[in-house]
Amino acid sequence: MALQALQSSGVTFRRILSHFPEELSLAFAYGSGVYRQAGPNSDQKNAMLDFVFTVDDPVAWHSKNLKKNWNHYSFLKVLGPKFITSIQNNYGAGVYYNSLIMCDGRLIKYGVISTSILIEDLLNWNNLYIAGRLQKPVKIVTMNEDITLRSALDRNLKSAVTAAFLMLPESFSEEDLFIEIAGLSYSGDFRMLVGEDKTKVLNIVKPNIAHFRELYGSILQENPQGRLEIDKSPEGQFTQLMTLPKSLQQQINHIMDPPGKNRDVEETLFQVAHDPDCGDVVRLGMKKSVIYSSLKLHKMWTGWLRKTS
Repeated sequence: MALQALQSSGVTFRRILSHFPEELSLAFAYGSGVYRQAGPNSDQKNAMLDFVFTVDDPVAWHSKNLKKNWNHYSFLKVLGPKFITSIQNNYGAGVYYNSLIMCDGRLIKYGVISTSILIEDLLNWNNLYIAGRLQKPVKIVTMNEDITLRSALDRNLKSAVTAAFLMLPESFSEEDLFIEIAGLSYSGDFRMLVGEDKTKVLNIVKPNIAHFRELYGSILQENPQGRLEIDKSPEGQFTQLMTLPKSLQQQINHIMDPPGKNRDVEETLFQVAHDPDCGDVVRLGMKKSVIYSSLKLHKMWTGWLRKTS
């Protein structure tokens, strides 16, 4: 699978991972501490390392992690692993973060998400938070042989390409495609409206074209480095629309379905495929998909889940 090409043999990542319970279906590092970014986040040496740990049984994992790393948690630790897992699964984007942790001499942040919730997000883009992270180059530190998870990871990459194709013109460059893909999970993101660097997507893509190429090479194998051309006929667009993740299809249906009409999704997508503004409709659907989860996550971070000193 494409993600395997980016697996890391970095000693630093493995050493940090050794401080946590071993029962992980997937662990990856991401962000400016892992891949160089242009602009204000270009200092890799001092950047915080960001991790995501995917676990089959969050209650059991948090129980073990509380014993090993009690000081990582906020005041919620006194309420126990079941309560922490309830917060993880039902608030934000299905992920529980511990931040500003010193581990093996590096400042880190790590999020914990259940395997089942991640798979749902990868397939349906329910939140497009962790799934969005995995549409950009990451360092896979460990991954088990879960066929369902691996298939969902691949499906997420293909969905990202399809959504980008629908929003791009008939002919475009490889860099245009990667910029569109990298921007999917930021469209409508609350952080991009308040305080986030507006050139963040360009800063991610431009220094990492080779890593994007490696990640998406198997999907774009016919012409990975030249100009790309896609079918913009209504038939071609309808085929692409029908393969989009369910959440995005439903958002498009909500945008286009007149009050009281109650058309099914396929009928709406057929209409959108024949619309000259098809790409704009998909883009608006992406924004609506992202904004809800980003606001939930912002509330979680700035509210009562804030780590206490």
